[in-house]
Amino acid sequence: MPCGYISSNDERLYVAQELNYGQVSTVTSQNRFPAVKLAASQKLVRPKRKDKTGTRTFPGSPAGLRTTTTFDVTTYMTGWTQQNAAPGYGPLFQAGLGGAPIFFGGGTAGTSQNPKLLAFASPHGLAPGQAVTCGGELRFAIAIVDPLTVELNAPFTALPAAGAAIGATVTYGPATDLGSLSIYDYWSPADAVQRILSGAAVDKIEIKVNGDYNEFEFSGVACDLIDSTSFQENQGGLESFPAEPALQQFDYSIIPGHLGQAWLDNTPDRFYTLTAAEVVLENNIDTRHEEFGSDEPRCLSAGSRTVTVNFELFELDNAATKGLYQAARQYSPIGVMLQLGQQAGQLFGVCLNSVVPVVPEFDDSETRLQWKFTGSQAQGAGNDEIYVAFG
Repeated sequence: MPCGYISSNDERLYVAQELNYGQVSTVTSQNRFPAVKLAASQKLVRPKRKDKTGTRTFPGSPAGLRTTTTFDVTTYMTGWTQQNAAPGYGPLFQAGLGGAPIFFGGGTAGTSQNPKLLAFASPHGLAPGQAVTCGGELRFAIAIVDPLTVELNAPFTALPAAGAAIGATVTYGPATDLGSLSIYDYWSPADAVQRILSGAAVDKIEIKVNGDYNEFEFSGVACDLIDSTSFQENQGGLESFPAEPALQQFDYSIIPGHLGQAWLDNTPDRFYTLTAAEVVLENNIDTRHEEFGSDEPRCLSAGSRTVTVNFELFELDNAATKGLYQAARQYSPIGVMLQLGQQAGQLFGVCLNSVVPVVPEFDDSETRLQWKFTGSQAQGAGNDEIYVAFG
């Protein structure tokens, strides 16, 4: 006889962009994403009472106080199998970066002699920041030379030969305005408490490299936390609590965290000495939640965007490694690109075109000397300091 406990493995998460802040969007089976953890919290904002009650006992708070809702979602990177649609967790990247997904359907390589230039046999239609893939590698176009040629942030290991297939990608870039999400949290059995985060705004994205598996973490604030037990009509613009979409086959092909490439500095040398890395984007979001006549946030407002990268590597006595140290001492910007995965359909890349590295900390606690670059900040001319892509 079952004991009545709910298994944490029986959780299914879905996410979709909202058309209007706090108004719950409909999800389908295509909106499911591979979650590791969802932490959602809603707390009352309890102003301190200063009235004279004649006792030292707290007499309670009045009804109708404001609430604050926060969330933290962790997900594994999985394969991008349906390349005509965004990955399941694509809306989370879109909400954190702001830009809509830009799809590239692929093409055919032309003839080029320069490893930093990728030539196409026909017009490519790419824009700066978009990604391309070939031979299990992913690169970003940092400049458009002409309708048939783009400049890459780093060379391919082998220059694509004329006629080689250039794979499809989907790229997310930064934008001034941010959107909100509806995050559905369904459980089995069906009569367990089901939840929806409405008006979820991604304040922070963390991309972690060289763990057991590649992980993405998204955290922020939400308008409301709606549940199936206490649901009232018109919450989140809903007439009734929605049923879970019909379950379909779901791809859990996760990618080991050690597979990938690191390109640091503006040199044609790939770094093999990286031991850990983390890219962090913070939006400094504020919500309109303290205005008279409203008991929940009415919209979101993004502040200055901050993008930082932390990485650790073993010191080598070579020009590329010493060049990193020299760039840090001179406050000279470098390019940073991290590729996660190593085969088509299982690639993710993050590109920071201009990062000012900090002077590294020397960690001599182990048998081999490590350098720790902590808090190196990306910069740009305007909504161009970071791009992420799947291929």
